[in-house]
Amino acid sequence: MSTTPHSSPDPAATDAEAFSRAWQEWHRRHEERRREPLGFLAVTALHWLEGTPIHLPGAPGTWRLGEDGPEVELDPGEQLVLGATVITGRHSFGPLTPGTSITAAFLDDGVAGAVEIADRGGRVILRPRRADAPYLAAYPGTPAFPPDPRWRIPARLLPDAPARTSRVGSVVEGLEQEFRSPGVLELELAGTRHRLTAFASEPDGALSVLFRDATSGESTCAVGRWLEVPPPDTSGATVLDFTRAVNLPCAYTDHATCPLPPPENRLPVAVEAGERTPISRVTAAS
Repeated sequence: MSTTPHSSPDPAATDAEAFSRAWQEWHRRHEERRREPLGFLAVTALHWLEGTPIHLPGAPGTWRLGEDGPEVELDPGEQLVLGATVITGRHSFGPLTPGTSITAAFLDDGVAGAVEIADRGGRVILRPRRADAPYLAAYPGTPAFPPDPRWRIPARLLPDAPARTSRVGSVVEGLEQEFRSPGVLELELAGTRHRLTAFASEPDGALSVLFRDATSGESTCAVGRWLEVPPPDTSGATVLDFTRAVNLPCAYTDHATCPLPPPENRLPVAVEAGERTPISRVTAAS
């Protein structure tokens, strides 16, 4: 019988392994959502709707911007499904709430598709999506930094009363978007205190942060990344888990209108955590 003493497990190593397993499962689920048949990787084009009628290649109908909002004229045999409503002939979708979108589904020779109708900065866009989109079929997955629990950073919400409106630019020149900001998140990185403008994300009090850092344009997307933040407790305490920082849709396609981070959300620190630059992307000419 061996007399060699058994070594006790290293609690720090055990915690790191558990953290890594939890992150791997989270990222697997995130990639699954990204690969959904009519998710953002299925977008085939971006159209700015105006008064002149247009036809969307690979999608039914002739579209125009009418007095009451976006309209579609469907040919005999064509239809769209909006929620539980089947649309045929001529249909007006009515005014859109700024920043929101609706999706009308269709079938084309057995292939599922949809048309996203959205308001972006007071303008109406159409984005057709198809389950047989070439980029979706070839999507190789998104690389990421190894998960390291040291990038799980305590933070505190310093609230604004009342919440303010944060107006930011966009990857589309001249387009601005508005978000409700309940305050700033204060945290410490590399021995320096920083404050990041937070956006209201969910009705339960969850927040989100759009940020750039010293890796942006190098090992991560130049535009920046998006991070969901758990609801702060009654004292304002929460945590920024940068290992769960994800790319915006514009990292994958030119057919996007993503917001830009507020100037104050540009960190001088290299946040080597979360998702990295995608391996490939769709350009407007492709």
